[in-house]
Amino acid sequence: MEAASNKRKAEPDDRDRNGGNKKVKGKNKWDTPRRGGQDHRVIQPGDTGIWATCAMKKEAKSVSDLRDLFQEYATKLYEPEQLNGIAAEEPSDAESEDIEAQIKKELADMRKPSAKPLFTSVKLDTQCLMFFKTRSPVEPVAFVEKICQEAAAGIQQPNCRFVKRLTPITSFEKANSKGLEAVAKQVLAPHFHGPDSAGKKFAIRPSIRNNKELTRDEVIKKVAAAVGPNHKVDLQNYDLLILVEVYKNVVGMSVVGHDFEKLKRFNLEELYQASQVKDVAAPAPIRIAEDA
Repeated sequence: MEAASNKRKAEPDDRDRNGGNKKVKGKNKWDTPRRGGQDHRVIQPGDTGIWATCAMKKEAKSVSDLRDLFQEYATKLYEPEQLNGIAAEEPSDAESEDIEAQIKKELADMRKPSAKPLFTSVKLDTQCLMFFKTRSPVEPVAFVEKICQEAAAGIQQPNCRFVKRLTPITSFEKANSKGLEAVAKQVLAPHFHGPDSAGKKFAIRPSIRNNKELTRDEVIKKVAAAVGPNHKVDLQNYDLLILVEVYKNVVGMSVVGHDFEKLKRFNLEELYQASQVKDVAAPAPIRIAEDA
């Protein structure tokens, strides 16, 4: 008993000298992103992407359906080398003659990380809400507009019967006053501050979820200030609509065209329903009976 009581407990430094600490049970090694790296499981400043809403308890099915829909449109809209993230390069004459240079180039290509997917779903803890990160060449506004335009035209698309509204986001920043000003400056400049952009009629449509840092009034005032004095607010007949999406600790923004209302505010469910009603309402072709 005395020998056991005299045993010295291991000090923290002893564990370090013996090869490092043991792994703590229940500790998830992915709890924090690697230093200097990007955590693709969360939405971060600088990201682009597409918000989507869906029917209650249909998030998993809707994520799968949207991934198929997005991939189908990506293959229609972009070149294969863009989809793979590979730029076509023709070797120069010097490279073709230099075997050593070719070997070095091949080794460098092997060390390059594989191309990121065009669409990466981010798991959220909010019901009926989904988010897909996108990468170049996908431009979220033009991409979503194309999907909705074809849905309005009645073009058959992959099954997305539980999906409702799509909201494209051009860029994200931190959801605070400074971040709101920064993302507004970046996103609005091409639409309102160019040499041919004067006299635009605009409206602002904010949406705030799970955030108490920014208020609706503050968002509207700061975004309107970023637009500048050479433009006019028109909530009904706007030329451009500014979408502001605040979610937890990020704020995203995009600018869409005047056909936003015509395209049912990018609500796929409503667009599909409208196209079906249009098909049913279309008059049947008149048949002329042939003479006997």
